[in-house]
Amino acid sequence: MTETIQGAEQRRNSKDKITIFDTTLRDGEQSPGASMTLNEKLQVAELLDEMGVDVIEAGFPIASNGDFEAVLEISKLLKRSVVCGLSRAQNNDIDRAGEALKPARQSRIHTFISTSPLHMKYKLQMEPSAVLEAVTSSVTRARNYTDNVEWSAEDATRTEHDFLCHCVEAAIKAGATTINIPDTVGYTVPEEYYDLIKMLIDKVPGADEVVLSTHCHNDLGLAVANSLAGVRAGARQIECTINGMGERAGNAALEEIVMGMNTRADVLPYWTEVDPVHITRASRLVSAVSGFPVQYNKAIVGQNAFAHESGIHQDGMLKNNETYEIMTPESVGLRASSLVMGKHSGRHAFKEKLKDLGYELGDNAFQEAFQRFKALADKKKQVFDEDLVALVDDEVSSENDRIKLVSLTVYAGTGGPQKATVTLDVEGTETTREAGGDGPVDATFNAIRAIVPHEARLPLYQVMAVTEGTDAQAEVMVRLEQDGFTATGRSADTDTMVASARAYISALNGLISRREKGAGQNLQVI
Repeated sequence: MTETIQGAEQRRNSKDKITIFDTTLRDGEQSPGASMTLNEKLQVAELLDEMGVDVIEAGFPIASNGDFEAVLEISKLLKRSVVCGLSRAQNNDIDRAGEALKPARQSRIHTFISTSPLHMKYKLQMEPSAVLEAVTSSVTRARNYTDNVEWSAEDATRTEHDFLCHCVEAAIKAGATTINIPDTVGYTVPEEYYDLIKMLIDKVPGADEVVLSTHCHNDLGLAVANSLAGVRAGARQIECTINGMGERAGNAALEEIVMGMNTRADVLPYWTEVDPVHITRASRLVSAVSGFPVQYNKAIVGQNAFAHESGIHQDGMLKNNETYEIMTPESVGLRASSLVMGKHSGRHAFKEKLKDLGYELGDNAFQEAFQRFKALADKKKQVFDEDLVALVDDEVSSENDRIKLVSLTVYAGTGGPQKATVTLDVEGTETTREAGGDGPVDATFNAIRAIVPHEARLPLYQVMAVTEGTDAQAEVMVRLEQDGFTATGRSADTDTMVASARAYISALNGLISRREKGAGQNLQVI
């Protein structure tokens, strides 16, 4: 354990404890194409609970039956974290959230309403007096279900200060215990956000007796900086997501918030309950189930976050890691391991390797992953850690797909015509179709479309090599769009065509799931 983390441990009884409110399963899932299945949400929620997240916003129960079920099942699952459900300032929303949260050991209702002049005029079409009344009535109703009520002022950073103060005061008087001040559109800057939080603490009666919260979006790349500025001003809850997922440019990234405090405790003397050794595992799980790859140079969890290619940097690293690394890979759960896996490796060695990489699979998923590893080891001379990560992520993301690839045969080359024969398992029934196309990829996708007819558009098809060499796995990302719904699929295989087919099918599964959830996905909130 590093000295900075030890310092945080020693401060655990201080007033500087920061509540981590994770909204990956709610705001993060609102990212276009990031819909998750119920089982995937349960996996993410269980890991967040294990890693020490204080509050997990499990969904928006009124948005759809799928969201209601997710909040309900997560409420039954969690052992430590508070389960939170979102609701607008409407009776039906609040009642639905209260119903979904019934099984929870600890629950919170998070209710919100817009307060900026722009939102009140064009979105709500309500007068300020009516909005103020809705603040009181919504918090009061939520208190009928739980004494842990959070109230949010949507678009708070573009709200007139006097009106924001009146709303916050009304929410506190009605019984809200947490007051969230969202930068909904990522508009503010750190100094401005600091002043806003400080102003509320100084001017609003009772503000010093509740928890003020930050919820910052990343449209200008300032979400983490703004969140930390809010904490410096007196906020004691940060709302964030794994990998910074969320609407538009995303939210403040949990991993950056936590490691910022751990690494710079000298200037950020705050602490959280989050165990950072789970960060890499959480990042990879969320990336796998959402179909959203992590950018290579992403802070903390990116592929290059602890990579050094420059000769000067490598020389320094060989002499002392601290010359170019301000934290260790191990502190975020990343194991620097050598190439040890191959076709002669057994189940036990494979399981230990997966643990080193941050994965713990159930029996069925492990057996399937092991079989795919052995098949990969027969094809490749060297199996790198990146190969295993791609393989397991592929297994996790496809574990509960309704449509699965059984077999693929492709004819391609200069002789033409290119054609593909595909066999799919669609909810237990196997069907085979052959189709032609303008190249093998087009033919493969046409054959899939012949089995599962749809009108989805393909705005993105991307191929990347997982490692070096001609025997490297190809990682393919596919994005599908139809009727305003978007889904992204990803898969890896040494055969680019197989990876392409699986990625397309993964996106198709996600699109079907997202469409079934209905219009609730169009609700853009805080």
